[in-house]
Amino acid sequence: MFKTFRFIAIIIFVGFFVNNISSQSTHGSIYADTNNLLVIKVQGTHYQRGFAQGEILASRISDIFLNYVKPQFGNTSTYNQVRGIIAAGNLFSTDSVFVIEAKAMIDGMNSINSNPHSLDYVDVLLANSILDIKSILSAKGGMECSSLMSWNSATAASGDLGGKSVISRHLDWTVSAVLTRNQVMVIHIPSESNEQAWASIGFAGMMSVVSGFNANMGVFQHMMGDDNSHGIITGNYEPIWFTLRKSIELIDPNQDGANNVNDVKYFINQRTQGFADGYIISALAKSTELHDSLIAMVAEIAPVSPIITYRSNSYADSIPDDNLYTANNQIARNNSLNFCSRYNGVRNNISNGLNMSVSNNRSLMQDYSHLTSNYQFMTFAPEIDLFRVSIRNTTAAYLSPEMDFSISNMFSSNVGIEAVELKEMTIKVYPNPINTILTIDTDWTNFDLEIIDSSGKIVMKKKMTSKTLNVENLSKGVYTLKINLDNEVRTVTIVK
Repeated sequence: MFKTFRFIAIIIFVGFFVNNISSQSTHGSIYADTNNLLVIKVQGTHYQRGFAQGEILASRISDIFLNYVKPQFGNTSTYNQVRGIIAAGNLFSTDSVFVIEAKAMIDGMNSINSNPHSLDYVDVLLANSILDIKSILSAKGGMECSSLMSWNSATAASGDLGGKSVISRHLDWTVSAVLTRNQVMVIHIPSESNEQAWASIGFAGMMSVVSGFNANMGVFQHMMGDDNSHGIITGNYEPIWFTLRKSIELIDPNQDGANNVNDVKYFINQRTQGFADGYIISALAKSTELHDSLIAMVAEIAPVSPIITYRSNSYADSIPDDNLYTANNQIARNNSLNFCSRYNGVRNNISNGLNMSVSNNRSLMQDYSHLTSNYQFMTFAPEIDLFRVSIRNTTAAYLSPEMDFSISNMFSSNVGIEAVELKEMTIKVYPNPINTILTIDTDWTNFDLEIIDSSGKIVMKKKMTSKTLNVENLSKGVYTLKINLDNEVRTVTIVK
């Protein structure tokens, strides 16, 4: 069994650093920046959210496009040919709101004069369709990935879950220094009435979902590595990452009054020609859904028949009880039962599949399902308000420090969204979690401070003339630290 250095950072606070004007936008700001993961929060319409991403991530987006996306196609001629296919809009159907958002991302980059390679919205859409377009060119995307879902009876005796849902997931991709230095999570707070808050974790410039979740459900994409079929140039496909985005962004898209895996199936089923490559999708909802098949499902989808095959825990896949595992091979499609070494590692060590706590679920994946090309190792447990993630830096993600995010805090409206006109400044609070003395390192002096508890009650109010604050009398809990100077406000979440 592999043993790793495990350091758990509680990342439920807003904005480690706000150190220059490009780190914030009228409709977005940095939420956290630690352990090689930049987290930003954007809100508003599709245009406003796209613009904010362009402003905040401009240099990272340029880096990704110049040094990773374009080289994937070998030469400028091929890249321009692919651009023409994307721009024509015949091969790939992309919803108009995503085109608007892609254009806004470029507008955001241009607004701060940070688009040195003259990228346009077609480049953005191409990058977000890279797996699909590479399949048309008869090339696989370099992804592998694996995931393990557990719920109900599998987690009933675990203590921390008590029957609730959890999924741990590896994002594995061909190792690249460019991707390693540009890992980003984007939290969306939409203003559209038919949309809900959601988050996507991947790389700069991604406005789609390879790994994503809302408050109720998560969706995660894998490659179907044992399928050699490819999309055809005369087909009509939707890029898989946009399909997954819609399934977690829209509120009840199938109008069944629920937010569960049927939302994912709803969009998958609309693609009558399948998808441009062979993909495997894991989706997990809360354990409160009526049937196991609504809580967890695996979809094995391809551009040739059988186009869509769904698997739930009722399928005889050799993974016991209320657990579903997938890597990169077909299991239910054509009844292949193609178990790879990682699949066998999990099924041979899961025992009876019971007592699946968060740590047990995660440890099985860490010990028996990892690859050295592991970029992101994440755990999503919506009913206990937890998103845990480790990020590749100098070592693979499964060997890297863990960070815990509060899902509810991530999706709270307007937290950390600052206007671009605010004064340039730096704020850092430490230690966090705090014990007795909190240091507030800021360029401001003589500012008003409030500490607000989770119920909204002001528990401390003070005019600050120094950078330290005695919080010994605060009870254990999560608080909002509010700093006000001349009606300009910064908020930071602190933990005691």
